[in-house]
Amino acid sequence: MNLKTEDKEIYDAIEAEKKRQAEGLEMIASENYVSEAVLEAAGSILTNKYAEGYSGHRYYGGCKNIDEIETLAIERLKKLFGCKFANVQPHSGSSANMAAYFAILKPGDKILGQAMNSGGHLTHGAKVSFSGQLFESHTYGINEKTGLIDYDDVMKIAKEVRPKVIMCGFSAYPRQIDFLNFRKIADEVGAYLIADIAHIAGLIATGFHPSPIGVADIVTTTTHKTLRGPRGGVIMTDNEELAAKIDKAVFPGIQGGPLEHIIAAKAVCFKEALEPKFKEYIGQVIGNMRVLSDTLHHLDFDLVTDGSDNHLALIDLRNKDITGADFESALEAAGITVNKNSVPGDDKPPTITSGIRIGTAALTTRGMGPAEMQRIAEMMNMVAENMDDEEKLADIKEEVREMCKKFPI
Repeated sequence: MNLKTEDKEIYDAIEAEKKRQAEGLEMIASENYVSEAVLEAAGSILTNKYAEGYSGHRYYGGCKNIDEIETLAIERLKKLFGCKFANVQPHSGSSANMAAYFAILKPGDKILGQAMNSGGHLTHGAKVSFSGQLFESHTYGINEKTGLIDYDDVMKIAKEVRPKVIMCGFSAYPRQIDFLNFRKIADEVGAYLIADIAHIAGLIATGFHPSPIGVADIVTTTTHKTLRGPRGGVIMTDNEELAAKIDKAVFPGIQGGPLEHIIAAKAVCFKEALEPKFKEYIGQVIGNMRVLSDTLHHLDFDLVTDGSDNHLALIDLRNKDITGADFESALEAAGITVNKNSVPGDDKPPTITSGIRIGTAALTTRGMGPAEMQRIAEMMNMVAENMDDEEKLADIKEEVREMCKKFPI
């Protein structure tokens, strides 16, 4: 039996999603396309195996092959980022952050992280997240005029709050992070420093962004996004004592049996990221973003910080008198997928927003280059000028479909 005969409804939904991905422009900054090898590992029979514990210390028998796979994943990750200790079991970036917190915090302890409306992540202290419910969370923002992190302001807030942990990293910030400056701030107030590099992991692994390894006490990341692996998380550190606490925080602290099929897929992605062609790919991702953002700027789109150092950009739509939700919807009708996103000084709720976030990681994986980036920016402008013209949006969608045919997944 197979999926098509066993469950036609799910099969049809998957096929429809396959068609959507193949025929549309995926510009959500946190998404990418995995290789066939990663996909094969993620869909392997390893999903059948329970393996609570760690290599050589499992609570179940029959883990010899599992131990080999997980050890390979750890060693490849350590080599990729130049770290001394790594845990590859977290199911996601959120659970990686939870384990990092639990390794060094107790409920009620103070944390300081980047505010969500300033580009931070839910798990950096948002009140709707466990991070804001279990811990006393405080936030730092960005300068509303420049869109940049004001490190002097972060220092001021840290001295007032005296947090036990400072979390740096982002979900939507188009410029480089100064990890050394964050280290200075953490040392000034006696705080641990956690760096969440989920979005820029691929850039850090290939040297296009300064690394927090050896600077931050703990580093967390997802394995999708710019690393181009399966959906999952990992935790890294150079501190042996913290490594032991992290392992206990992951298991038995917050998880039971690890997803060994996903860990195998992580191992494959780390191997791919160690290849020279992956560094070339990341360079192309950054180059494509520069072309895309420059073209959008020339088309009178207001880019937060006036550009980007990485794979993503934030567009403030207030000068276009368009909401993020409406532009996201119109772009989707034209075959272009983005996500609405808050921008500095945004007076609209997160369900509406005044901006969108865009990325070039997935487009670059398909092989698209500067010429395509210029045309995509022009198509986005056409959508902005024809928001309610269904016929025009349909024409753009057809052009998108034809472009995608030239760059199959």
